[in-house]
Amino acid sequence: MKGWGRVHDRAILDALEEIGPAPFDGDVWRVARKGWDVAKGSVADGRWSPPGEFEVLYTSLEPEGALAEAGFRLSLEPVWPSRMEHEIHRLRLQLARTLRLADLSRLSQLGVNAAKYDGFDYTATQAIASAAHFLDFDGLLVPSARYGGVNLVVFMDRAGDDFRLEACETKTVDWSSWRKTQTRGRKGPLRGAG
Repeated sequence: MKGWGRVHDRAILDALEEIGPAPFDGDVWRVARKGWDVAKGSVADGRWSPPGEFEVLYTSLEPEGALAEAGFRLSLEPVWPSRMEHEIHRLRLQLARTLRLADLSRLSQLGVNAAKYDGFDYTATQAIASAAHFLDFDGLLVPSARYGGVNLVVFMDRAGDDFRLEACETKTVDWSSWRKTQTRGRKGPLRGAG
């Protein structure tokens, strides 16, 4: 990975250091293609993952949040991929140094445009994630852009000796039923959890 080459904004580093780390121990949910390793993260370009810098594992604190995130990505395809099977996993996750940025007002103070949070300009969020990774946080609690809840993003290479990830339950996702329950373009209000 190449995260060592980025120059970090000193104001962001100072703000994140002031917030400080907190432990996380609880259940999270993740949607993955059937047969894929549920503990395998991604290095692709994403809201909280600067492309190629480090591996992140996206999870949600609520099953509906995980479904909304994955369902949104699938809806961007020209045709819904009906032959692709997915599973939703309940995972028990323990981290020692999580950064809590779970409300938009806190993110706004760090340069994120709250009005455009659900868009595709990841410049500000990736800078925050990269700075948090540099400061040895092992994860981020952040608002979901697709559901009125909170996501937990894990920096896989920062997960230390206290890190635990255990798959507790797996169910097949019925996208046809899920899509019927969704109102086109609707998502819950963004709410913070501290």
